[in-house]
Amino acid sequence: MSTITSTMPAVTAAPPRRRRSNRRVAAKFWTMVGLLLSATFAVLPVLWMFLSSLKPNTRILDDPPSLFAHSSFAGYRKLFSDPSQLNAFRDSYVIGAVVTLLTIIVAVSAGFALSRFDFRGKSVVMTVVIGVQSVPPISLVIPYLGLITFLNLYYSFTGLILTHLVLTFPYAIVMMTAYFDTIPRTLDEAARMDGASSLRILRQILLPISLPGVVSVGVYTFMLSWNEFLFALMLTKQHVRTVPIRISLFIGQNAVDWQGMFAMSILGSLPVLLIFLVFQRYFLGGLTAGSVKG
Repeated sequence: MSTITSTMPAVTAAPPRRRRSNRRVAAKFWTMVGLLLSATFAVLPVLWMFLSSLKPNTRILDDPPSLFAHSSFAGYRKLFSDPSQLNAFRDSYVIGAVVTLLTIIVAVSAGFALSRFDFRGKSVVMTVVIGVQSVPPISLVIPYLGLITFLNLYYSFTGLILTHLVLTFPYAIVMMTAYFDTIPRTLDEAARMDGASSLRILRQILLPISLPGVVSVGVYTFMLSWNEFLFALMLTKQHVRTVPIRISLFIGQNAVDWQGMFAMSILGSLPVLLIFLVFQRYFLGGLTAGSVKG
């Protein structure tokens, strides 16, 4: 019995290092599978919308659907030949650019003050800023409608810009404050010893370092202003129409211009997509840097 036992081959377990390596490979594999599924889930609706924008209205609701049959760019040619549709892009660009510029100026100034100075009521200011951000925009429609009407800014660029600023200021201020907190104060102290003023410290030292945060605020602000629908619907009329409002106007009382709506949606998505792709590196860096203090 002992002889048989001694001649049996010994069974050895896999080395711990190999098991850890296998687990890492499996984790990477399933992570890639999850990312591919998420990307497919996000891209498919956009692809479907683009293919639908190439079809006439009579073919969009075909059952079963035909992906490439009867495709043409007639919907896009119709949009480019209609000045009222192109004016929507002009209005959205003007409003988005002004809102983005004003938001960056206020957010950088307020973030610098809240990060670098201690003053009475500082915690109250931060509480109010965060509290305003948590208020649902739909609950502000009636108050702002009355205020804008009282100021005689109804149906104007100025009224819509002011309401968009209310939506963008809280997030931008909180983000810039968090970003400035990540920059060591020793830089400020060294500059003050050389006689630099607070404005010079902000302009020549902190602002170049915090460029990713500024770009993140700008990209987020432009995206929010470009896609905002509720206030643009309530506070504008024929002579001020943003892209989201123009898209909604393709839905008529008795019919829906599906081809025009999908084409306008594709064209309306391109500016935001291009801006994000150009500033992607700064945008992602700005979002992550504010979460680490040191």
